[in-house]
Amino acid sequence: MLRSLGLLVLAACGAAHAQLFADSDWREAAAPQPPALRTTQLVPLSMPGSAMRWGVDPASISIGPDSVVRYVVVAAGEGAVTGLYEGLRCNTGEVKLYMRNMGGQWQPANGDWKPLHGNGAARHSLAVARHGACIGHGPNSSASQIARDLAASPDHRFRPEVR
Repeated sequence: MLRSLGLLVLAACGAAHAQLFADSDWREAAAPQPPALRTTQLVPLSMPGSAMRWGVDPASISIGPDSVVRYVVVAAGEGAVTGLYEGLRCNTGEVKLYMRNMGGQWQPANGDWKPLHGNGAARHSLAVARHGACIGHGPNSSASQIARDLAASPDHRFRPEVR
C-alpha cells in the first residue's frame, strides 16, 4: 500500500513538472532570416565520434520573444560545408531546423519541432543546448553569454559576464 502511494505521488509530481514547463499559450515568433553563411570565426563544437568539424556562428545567435534560441551551426568535412539554421526550445527540449545551406544558398527545410533526446540527427543540437544555449528549462541570459559559454571550457561555463 505504501509503495503504491509512493508511485502515485511520483506520477503526480511528473505530471505537475510537465505542466509547469509546457505552455499551452505559446506561439512561435517568425524566425529572422539567417545571416550569410560564415566558415570562419566559428565557436568549435565538440562532437566526439563525428568525422566532421562542427562550429556555431556566434554572430547568428539570438533569443526570440518566444524564448527560442536560434543559431547557425556549420558542419565541414571531406570538402563539403553545410550550414544549418536551427531553433531550440529549452523548456520542452526540442529543436527545429528552419533552413539548410549547401552550396552557398539557404533553402527552407520545412522542419517540425523534434525532441533533442533520442534523436541521433540532433546530437549537435543537444551539444549546443547543453554547452551554452540552455540553463535548466530556459534559455541562457543573452546571445553573447551563450557564445561565451559555448567557447568556454566546461569548468568555466555559465559564469556571469564580468564587466
